[in-house]
Amino acid sequence: MTDTPARAEGQSAYIAVTASYWAFMLTDGALRMLVLLHFHTLGFSPVQLAYLFVLYEIAGVVTNLYAGWIAVRFGLTSTLYAGLGLQVLALLVLAQLAPAWTVGVSVAFVMLVQAASGVAKDLAKMSSKSAVKLLAPSENGALFRWVALLTGSKNMVKGIGFLLGAGLLATLGFVWAVLGMAAILAMILLAVLIAMPTGLPKGRKGTKFSDVFSRSSNVNWLSAARVFLFGARDVWFVVGIPIYFYAVLSDGTDEGNRATFFLIGTFMAGWVILYGLVQANAPRILRAKNRSEADLIASARLWAWYLFIVPSVLTLAALLTTGPQMWLTLILVAGLLVFGAIFAVNSSLHSYLILSFTKAERVTMDVGFYYMANAAGRLMGTLLSGVTYQVGGLALMLGTAALMVALSAITVGFLRPNAG
Repeated sequence: MTDTPARAEGQSAYIAVTASYWAFMLTDGALRMLVLLHFHTLGFSPVQLAYLFVLYEIAGVVTNLYAGWIAVRFGLTSTLYAGLGLQVLALLVLAQLAPAWTVGVSVAFVMLVQAASGVAKDLAKMSSKSAVKLLAPSENGALFRWVALLTGSKNMVKGIGFLLGAGLLATLGFVWAVLGMAAILAMILLAVLIAMPTGLPKGRKGTKFSDVFSRSSNVNWLSAARVFLFGARDVWFVVGIPIYFYAVLSDGTDEGNRATFFLIGTFMAGWVILYGLVQANAPRILRAKNRSEADLIASARLWAWYLFIVPSVLTLAALLTTGPQMWLTLILVAGLLVFGAIFAVNSSLHSYLILSFTKAERVTMDVGFYYMANAAGRLMGTLLSGVTYQVGGLALMLGTAALMVALSAITVGFLRPNAG
């Protein structure tokens, strides 16, 4: 089939949106690793480290609630540009952090900057994911392929960002690393402002904020499942596992710390890159091209229970040991990589189903509501990551992840195919 001008224009808009989202997520991943490792070396406890990301996740909940309505009211490109611009500003402000500040002042300052970064991330995410629904061709399972490609490639780029953040911290130091990222992202924003083609919807006056709340039971159940799915990931990902690896690998010297930064950053980057690679290929793994919505809902239930097995086994391994040990570390690395691959299939199914369940005229609001649930899960996981690791170590942290996956699997069981 020959592309029409409208289709070619839509593909150009999709490419521009994807490129800007890549640039954003590269800095987002690098910033998370910079903040986590920098403040851990300053002596912050796991709970204090979790606090640094709390407002980031709270901002995500609030932003996603409003972002869909803002996009309908003022246009989809406006929220994308706002997200990129706000991230540049947040990075510039974060570079002003002074080593002489007290712990309390430093925590409050970084929390506020992270809150701005959280707003920026979710404005960009909602814009990008909504654009897929509006731009993807309707035939031959193209929607699943396009959303899987956007989401999977984004996570691969974010994984590279984790490695970049650890590398920049070890080589340039905190301030110059943050300033360098701000400069690169500012150039990307300028290029997108100049080159963004038409094809995305403009603002629509008269849209009511109350329309944000979905009346679709499928959207609501899937949003609830998303809360528990991402809570299950972040309960170990945000604080516990990086700090555990630091305890096992670091010898306390400056040289040892730098080497440990690279090792932790490499694992976190590798995990997210694997996650993104599997996510991008989920339509092939599931052979989704000719499968019905009902079949894919059934697959979402099955893969959720597959995921439950992994943290359950890792919890048992943690219970059988005391303190950091190298053999347990190797089991964790292998198990968490398996978790990442299965998690990616679950996440990709969710990302497709939310776009399948919603209608084009409601897409930004339903996607915003869905990613509000995503952010709520990340917030819950972030809080529990520091608390469970500090109170009960690996076993409590991983057991909490297993419980959350089970709740996600149960909730997915309430999804039903759309009529017709």
